[in-house]
Amino acid sequence: MAGDLNFSGSYMVLKPEELGFFDLLRILFSSDLEKRKFVESSYREEEDFGRRWIIFVSIVALKFLRSVAKPMSIIGSTIELFLNLLSSNQNLGVLLLNFLRGRVVVPDKNSASFLSFTGNVDKRVELEPSIKYGDERYYAALSMMASKASYENKAYIETIVTQNWKMEFLGSYDYWNDFQEKATTQAFMLCDKNESGQDTIVVSFRGTETFDADAWSSDFDLSWYEIDGIGKIHGGFMKALGLLKVKGWPKDIEKEKDNRPAPLAYYAIRDMLKELLSKNDRAKYIVTGHSLGGALAILFAAILALHEETELLERLEGVYTFGQPRVGDEKFVEFMKKKLKENAVNYIRFVYSYDIVPRLPFDNSELMFKHFGQCIYYNSFYQGKVVAEAPNKNYFSPLETIIMMMNAVWELIRSFTLWRTKGPDYKEGGLLRVFRVIGLIAPGISAHSTQDYVNATRLGSTDNLFHPKRL
Repeated sequence: MAGDLNFSGSYMVLKPEELGFFDLLRILFSSDLEKRKFVESSYREEEDFGRRWIIFVSIVALKFLRSVAKPMSIIGSTIELFLNLLSSNQNLGVLLLNFLRGRVVVPDKNSASFLSFTGNVDKRVELEPSIKYGDERYYAALSMMASKASYENKAYIETIVTQNWKMEFLGSYDYWNDFQEKATTQAFMLCDKNESGQDTIVVSFRGTETFDADAWSSDFDLSWYEIDGIGKIHGGFMKALGLLKVKGWPKDIEKEKDNRPAPLAYYAIRDMLKELLSKNDRAKYIVTGHSLGGALAILFAAILALHEETELLERLEGVYTFGQPRVGDEKFVEFMKKKLKENAVNYIRFVYSYDIVPRLPFDNSELMFKHFGQCIYYNSFYQGKVVAEAPNKNYFSPLETIIMMMNAVWELIRSFTLWRTKGPDYKEGGLLRVFRVIGLIAPGISAHSTQDYVNATRLGSTDNLFHPKRL
């Protein structure tokens, strides 16, 4: 298969389907990558034990996720059904009473009222009324709510976009992953027709769903590809965006010969944007996402730059990501800084407190992943500041552990008090409080929730934070 990867200058591809137990153990003691069936690399050897350990951990995680994909899906569906049963029947007491009466209201998972697990953690649907178009926080607040909505089904998204936000719903789609041979990526689009007459199209990529093994595989797949002129990029994220298994990133694909059951995310969204923007000379667009969705958002802009899609880049108002992991190496960072500056594109990356995800994959000598863009960091009091990198950048710092755990205690206490000072929109439910308790043991897990990012875009201090065209 090595010849199939000639689109990449160098690469390291993990293949969990080829994993054997003894072959796996040998990688820890031998630098010979060429003999490992589950690794395909442009390098025959890897002398650095730290990098071989990362390969070991990543491939084990991918194999494990493959083995538990169905149980995870069943467990997730069961939990979601139970949570929606509770809300459809008001509460547990009424649910039991309705069961005895034979009048249980069974929710339809495709209905506009059915919430995902993520949606049950934070049920808010309304935009903050005090943040209107023209406010420097507007795009950030809209983007975060769109990122939160991307976890839901099509009927739910369409309902809140059209009825709650009074905007135009442009569609919600499933996209193909050429490597997993299934649709693993979701995104939706809306159009905000504001009073100024300048329409803004929003493209929102879905993040990692709690019980979706395919999405988790995109996160844990530490394969990488070096694209000429760009640098090394995280393989799992590229696959989710629509990297072709054999051809990489050709500028165009032959649609008449494309027999995939679902479209590829990058190409489908790019072509739809071209069509929409051609109908309105004043329209612009923004790209956004939470978690994995944030990684896909900035990589979407990167592939536009690779293909020299100048007209699309010129009309890209900004990329807004929340809790986004790192996506590329230092060479990729320099390429993106140059392209974003040339096209005057805002790229703002929001990080809340000790959220673990923006601190992964590590920025160290083994992985060499880097962040870039304007980072707005909010502490657990929602006080924001622009930083080059969030504190404790690689998360696993013994010196920071005590501080992180103390912060987790405060976040749990705050969950009972914030709504009293800020209003009922900031009241946290029991499901999120369970995550807050988990955060006492593993700080940074609950900090990744959409709840805190929505709060940050609404309550966070903004003075001297948002600077148009600042990189």
